[in-house]
Amino acid sequence: MKLYIIAVAASLLICGAAQAFDLKSTDLTEGGTLKIDQVSNIFGCKGGNISPEMSWSDPPEGTKSFAVTLYDPDAPTGSGFWHWSAFDIPASVMSLPRGAASSMPAGALQSKGDAGITGYTGACPPPGPPHRYILTVKALKVEKLGLDATASGALIGFMTNANKLGEASITATYGQ
Repeated sequence: MKLYIIAVAASLLICGAAQAFDLKSTDLTEGGTLKIDQVSNIFGCKGGNISPEMSWSDPPEGTKSFAVTLYDPDAPTGSGFWHWSAFDIPASVMSLPRGAASSMPAGALQSKGDAGITGYTGACPPPGPPHRYILTVKALKVEKLGLDATASGALIGFMTNANKLGEASITATYGQ
């Protein structure tokens, strides 16, 4: 047990503990249900397929960029489903308007999600229990992740976690 505690303490000293900061959205509420605007318009769903509005504040000192993801851990894939991955968002950007996936800030990149579409793909779970959709903004210690638009959600997750200073999330649900 002592060895485990020492290993955890050492990893925190090396990696630093991630700091929480504030994330708000007029489109999503913690524990709420996604609005039809954030639902997909493919795979048989009839939503608006519009990325949600969001703003964040009080990121950790030393933040050089941000990454935004929307992830469904409940998708029946064995690995979840990446709906949106945007990264290299300049540190000066503290909000994204509704529909920002159609026009990201200069320098920001978006990758293909698990639907094979670059940018935002809204929720469209199969019939059954509602799925969770986790919108996360990560504050990063690097200006660029060194990735391009072909990077997978898993690779973006790896690189953002390796460079993360802090993060903020909102989890909403949607079901059919």
